[in-house]
Amino acid sequence: MSVRSYRAHARPSRSEATRRRIKRAVRELLAEGAFHTSTVEQVADRAGVSRATVYQHFGSRLELVDAICETFDENPALLELRQFIELPNAEEALEKTIANSIRFWSSEDSVLRELYGVAAIDPHAAASPDELRNVPRASRSRPLRPAGDDAPPGHGFSRTARLNRRSF
Repeated sequence: MSVRSYRAHARPSRSEATRRRIKRAVRELLAEGAFHTSTVEQVADRAGVSRATVYQHFGSRLELVDAICETFDENPALLELRQFIELPNAEEALEKTIANSIRFWSSEDSVLRELYGVAAIDPHAAASPDELRNVPRASRSRPLRPAGDDAPPGHGFSRTARLNRRSF
């Protein structure tokens, strides 16, 4: 029997590609305004992976949101913004910083709108990672599923939270 050598280098690249597909699926759902009402199964289907794979890469919906926030580092407007801050001419630096800040925020508007909605509805989403470590895992929010206007009182989110979500 021949012995086949094990090559570990292939897995990290497949694993990273899987993470990218999952993050892309979440970004699409955020941009469509459908993340709040979607399930982990829908994220998995859109990414072409199983539900277990989503949880293997991201332990919770909140970690999915955190991963999306990390993707902002790849935004070209933000990358350029970092360069402009260091320009020797202060007036030029300020002008380009303002222009690129606007470009960054407008390019991420649909995603940011939904992320602010997550933070407004879920107190754990607004907490810092250090604060969240002190919250027992069992008490953290389950998948976000806003209640409709016809939902009975006390079901899902409060009327105020639902109205705030719509005002974004």
